[in-house]
Amino acid sequence: MAIFSKTCEYAIRAVFFIAHKTASGSRVGIKDIAIGIDSPEPFLAKILQDLSRKGLISSFKGPHGGFYMDAPALSRPLSEIVEAVDGNSLFNGCALGLKQCSEINPCPLHNEFKDIRNRIHLMLSTTTIGNFNEELMYGLLSLKK
Repeated sequence: MAIFSKTCEYAIRAVFFIAHKTASGSRVGIKDIAIGIDSPEPFLAKILQDLSRKGLISSFKGPHGGFYMDAPALSRPLSEIVEAVDGNSLFNGCALGLKQCSEINPCPLHNEFKDIRNRIHLMLSTTTIGNFNEELMYGLLSLKK
């Protein structure tokens, strides 16, 4: 079971891949990213364009262009990617998808799910994009299914 939308999964995997491949100051192209994270290229292109427009990754056009991340981008929390792609419903939405669910009018899963939501938000807001670069470099983590 996935907690993120498919778009958000690809966005997070792409950001990790870009961070890993551009740590030495280089850039990486869309084809290499798509292969590296096992993603359809046209779908990924739209995601990366959106992330670039929102300032979460950088891109450079031209023959030696591609996507890259600088040091400030690597220090951003993963929660920013999730919010940029999926909004903040993961952090404050109802487990049953009810619009009227609240502290005053809770659904049957409200209290338990609120705790889970809060823990997920804490983990994503305290984990930076750059936290996993070393493990990716040594092949200890994978970005493919």
